[in-house]
Amino acid sequence: MISFDLQCEHSHRFEGWFGSSADYDMQKQKGLVDCPVCGSLAVEKCLTAPNVGRKGNQAGISAKVPNGANDGDLALLSNSSELPDQMLEMIEKIAQIQADSLKDSTWVGRKFAEEARAIHYGETDAHIIHGETSAEEAKQLAEEGVPIAPLLFPFIPPEAKN
Repeated sequence: MISFDLQCEHSHRFEGWFGSSADYDMQKQKGLVDCPVCGSLAVEKCLTAPNVGRKGNQAGISAKVPNGANDGDLALLSNSSELPDQMLEMIEKIAQIQADSLKDSTWVGRKFAEEARAIHYGETDAHIIHGETSAEEAKQLAEEGVPIAPLLFPFIPPEAKN
C-alpha cells in the first residue's frame, strides 16, 4: 500500500491509500478519487516527503513523558491540517531560541539531575547543561529549588546522531 497526500481544487487536504502509484492513476482516470469534504473530482497529489525507514543498526529513541504527566493523560489536539502563518513563525522563533541556547550548553545525558544539583549547591562551577531525567526526579529538583526547564522541542542526543 502507498499513501498520498491529496488536495482538491478548493484546498481541502486529505490522505488517500492506494495499492500502487499506477492504481492511483487508474482510479483518478475513472473518476473514483474525490474529495471527502466537498466531493470535487479535481484532486491532485501534494508534494510529500518519502517515508524512509530507520537503518537496522539504529536503536529507537523513545518519547519522553512531560513533567507531571503519565501515559493516560489526554493530549490537546486540532484537526486543522495547516497552522496559521503567525503560529508557524512563533514556533520557528522558539525553536531557534532553544537551538541557540543549547549551543552554549553541555550535554550531560542521564546525569542531568546529579549535575544540576552539583551546580546548584556550588559543588561544580556554574554552567548551562541539558540532559535527561525522569518526571519524578525533575519534580524533586524543582521542590529543592534547583532551576530547571523542559526543552520544548525534541532534542537528539549526540550519541544517537548518525
